[in-house]
Amino acid sequence: MHTTASDGRCSPAELVDRVAAAGVTTLAVTDHDTTAATGEIRALAAAKGIATVPGIEITAVENGADVHMLGYFLDPADEALQLFLTAQREHRVARVEEIAARLGRLGQPIDVTGLVADARTQSMRSIGRPQIARAMIDAGHVATLDEAFARWLGSGCPAFVPREGASPESVIQTIHAAHGLASLAHPGRTRIDSRLPALRDAGLDALEAFHSDHAPDERIRYLHTAQSLGLLVTGGSDFHGDPARTIAPGSTSLPEEYWAALTGGQYPHG
Repeated sequence: MHTTASDGRCSPAELVDRVAAAGVTTLAVTDHDTTAATGEIRALAAAKGIATVPGIEITAVENGADVHMLGYFLDPADEALQLFLTAQREHRVARVEEIAARLGRLGQPIDVTGLVADARTQSMRSIGRPQIARAMIDAGHVATLDEAFARWLGSGCPAFVPREGASPESVIQTIHAAHGLASLAHPGRTRIDSRLPALRDAGLDALEAFHSDHAPDERIRYLHTAQSLGLLVTGGSDFHGDPARTIAPGSTSLPEEYWAALTGGQYPHG
């Protein structure tokens, strides 16, 4: 789940309220490249009797493509982790500025001055393409987030700027150094199945088999893949506050047997 600390639409307080109303009992916020909301989420959730897991979604890069790595049960205060994330967020700001410049040259101007200034003033905040897509909607260039990505911002589109960043193996090491568990996010979207054995050998702990974008056959396939590679299983709604996604238990929650494995001390880094 995501908050306004990265590209979510809900503040930490709004997200916890919605989670409580939905009857969720355990919450993990995995904002992109920042742990800024972790402390507030923990305090707000505890007041409502909701357990929390400290988490993050770190963007690795392989052959110019994003590879999202989830970190769970990590130490948000780990100094090396925070130094790494600071560099990640600086890359994000530079990329947003370049995408905005390209859109201007393409006749689709948007104003990202406030967005960039906010990210630099609030150095723990992470920005990215979803905020650009919303700026395009506000400017009247597109009607939806999907249209913004399909026509302008997605890979191979006119305003796409390849990301710079750490390799998946390096991100796994960073998560482990912060005493966390590393899981590959939404493998059905990332589609690097041929790399999974090598990532397992590099220390990957889990696969996110349960995801809101995974069709039933994909979920089954990645459950089998995790079993064959000796990996744990994670799951998430990937909720950003968008109307199309739900946070009701069972929508994309993690079944008890897989949660028990995650919390049973069966990985060496947490």
